[in-house]
Amino acid sequence: MKHSNIFRHAAFLTLGLGLSSPLLAQDEPASAPVEKSVFDGDYLTAGIGVAVGSSYEGSDNYTVSPLPVVLGSFGGVDFQPRGPGIALDFIPDRDGAKVDFIFGPVVRARFDRHNSIEDEVVKSLGKLDFAVEVGPFAGVQVNRLLNPYDSLTAQVDVRWDVAGAHDGMVVFPSLTYFTPLSRGIATSFSINAEYVDDDYADYYFSISPTGSAASGLPTFAAESGWKNVGATMLTAVDLDGDVTNGGFSMIFLGGYSRMLGDPKRSPVTSIRGSANQFFGAIGVGYTF
Repeated sequence: MKHSNIFRHAAFLTLGLGLSSPLLAQDEPASAPVEKSVFDGDYLTAGIGVAVGSSYEGSDNYTVSPLPVVLGSFGGVDFQPRGPGIALDFIPDRDGAKVDFIFGPVVRARFDRHNSIEDEVVKSLGKLDFAVEVGPFAGVQVNRLLNPYDSLTAQVDVRWDVAGAHDGMVVFPSLTYFTPLSRGIATSFSINAEYVDDDYADYYFSISPTGSAASGLPTFAAESGWKNVGATMLTAVDLDGDVTNGGFSMIFLGGYSRMLGDPKRSPVTSIRGSANQFFGAIGVGYTF
């Protein structure tokens, strides 16, 4: 029985800002009393939020944007958002298991520097195409560390662009601890990082002689490496104080990431932007 899942699922609002958290599906211990829950069998959570984040990776300008989310489970397959995109977990959760496994496909779109570029100098480098990244994601979840309903999940996405934009690879590992604070309130803390290959780094962070002439920025050749490391804190509140019956919930999110390596040294970050990246979101969801 997954009476705390709505809070864990709310963590996927972070994905709308390019960060991810694992689907922290966890069942009650076998000794717990049986209790009817909206999460028994198939269910759906739909929500909308408002997010504040940098206008492009490495920017010091911030924009406000809507953040829709749809997630749930159907026929034993969990689906979760990958902002913007979707991931499918094909491994069913086991009743009372101490350890669960996560595996399935993930598809994610990337619109970085495709629109909402606030910096006129960076805009002069030209609009970039949007990418569609496809690949597998996998993870392992350890349940009931400090209480009957908490969990620690390690997960990684490996994705390749198939839309002909950056044509590169992205590796996204994350580690998330989730715990309820009461029957109606829960929180999670996640740390994550992102590794990119030469194609990705070159597409988003290099500046060619042509780009230098158009923008006045110095030429730069970006190479593969760790792009950023970050942390996210989320709190979710069920509005009637009982997560087991579904209904409405509020989600509050804050996070920070630090650009690394060539993405940090690139003029689009070091001259026109900032290596420090902040974001936040507030949203409401409904589960049935």
